[in-house]
Amino acid sequence: MSSVVEILISRAPLSPMEARAEVRAVPGRGLEGDRYFEGTGTFSPKPQKPDFEITFIEKENVDRFRAESGLPFTEYHARRNIVTQGVDLNSLVGREFLVGAVRIRGLRLCEPCSYLAKTSFPETLQGLVHKGGLRAQILTEGAIRRGDPIVSL
Repeated sequence: MSSVVEILISRAPLSPMEARAEVRAVPGRGLEGDRYFEGTGTFSPKPQKPDFEITFIEKENVDRFRAESGLPFTEYHARRNIVTQGVDLNSLVGREFLVGAVRIRGLRLCEPCSYLAKTSFPETLQGLVHKGGLRAQILTEGAIRRGDPIVSL
């Protein structure tokens, strides 16, 4: 079963990611408490754009990169909001899905960038190509909880 295994937010661009058991998703804003919700993220667009509301990454890709590279890379280094298990995030580009009761639309892949390489490991630029996660838009307001199922619509 596909599910949420970790919820991570950061209050400011260089602040460490903080784990949460639950977070409120708000359409047009993002996740309450996160830097992009407040418009203070490193790449926060003005005005806010849908693909900066919420990001996902597969635990399996994080684990595989760590094993193959030998680096101590974790979900916290990836700086994505929702860590998933058992779902192919790439297949959700252009599709709607539920995270618990919250409706989400996958918009585009969240490829590794030079900022991620600078704040974690340079090897992420090549090691996470097409495995760096998903940028998505929040369509309905609600709580996302650790353990919530992820269901493609």
